Amino acid sequence: MDTRLLELLVCPVTKGPLTYKHDTQELVSRSARLAYPVRDGIPVLLENEARVLTDIEIEEGRQA
Repeated sequence: MDTRLLELLVCPVTKGPLTYKHDTQELVSRSARLAYPVRDGIPVLLENEARVLTDIEIEEGRQA
């Protein structure tokens, strides 16, 4: 994911920052506890397409 693009994108729910997870191809919003998919290099920033993060994933994100 292009870092310049990532700087411009925000979570559509909280308007907070997103973190790109390369291994899962997702943009993660810790504040909304959602992970948005990136399909064919295109972020899908729709709340109904996002998956809810588990407590474990939230904790792992804080430690990284």
